[in-house]
Amino acid sequence: MTEGIFITFEGPEGAGKTTIINLLSEHFEDALFTREPGGIDIAEQIRRVILDKDNMRMDSRTEALLYAAARRQHLVEKVKPALEMGKVVFCDRFVDSSLAYQGYARGLGIEEVFEINRFAIQDMMPNFTIYFDIEPELGLKRIGRDEGREINRLDLEAVEFHHKVREGYLKLLRIFPERIIKIDASASVEEVFQNTVQVINKCIKR
Repeated sequence: MTEGIFITFEGPEGAGKTTIINLLSEHFEDALFTREPGGIDIAEQIRRVILDKDNMRMDSRTEALLYAAARRQHLVEKVKPALEMGKVVFCDRFVDSSLAYQGYARGLGIEEVFEINRFAIQDMMPNFTIYFDIEPELGLKRIGRDEGREINRLDLEAVEFHHKVREGYLKLLRIFPERIIKIDASASVEEVFQNTVQVINKCIKR
């Protein structure tokens, strides 16, 4: 049985992940595209709770546990079966989001949040992770210009929080240099897309 390839996409708010992923779905038609939190019914229900603007009082540990719960269900119900069939699976966010957002930016600790997620994913990490890097001010400005984008709870955080998120991702880049590949997301959509395709092609051929 051929083992599939698991590639995840990460980045701060406004990095343009969704735009690039939509373009990639037209380029890699045989691959499975999914997202976190979400991708399946149970995880989508948890997503609505996490991102609801009425839940601004949510405790940081509660948030981390909810993400891990959604991740577990999504993994066993959708991602693992596809990988076992030999498919290439592209996922918009995975465990690195929890490490950057809850572990680093919320101050829970990267290793502490990683422990929660080890239980959820049973050490099943992505083969490769593409990180779209952008200055928080530019990312938030993009969100403000996108009238079709729904503003969620994380978008309403202070800019200092978003700086922390980026710092967290850059720290993860140093911790996992063999897995995480950084792409400059401040460039044009076409340039970011072409750079991403080149990276993915190299990853798939390894």
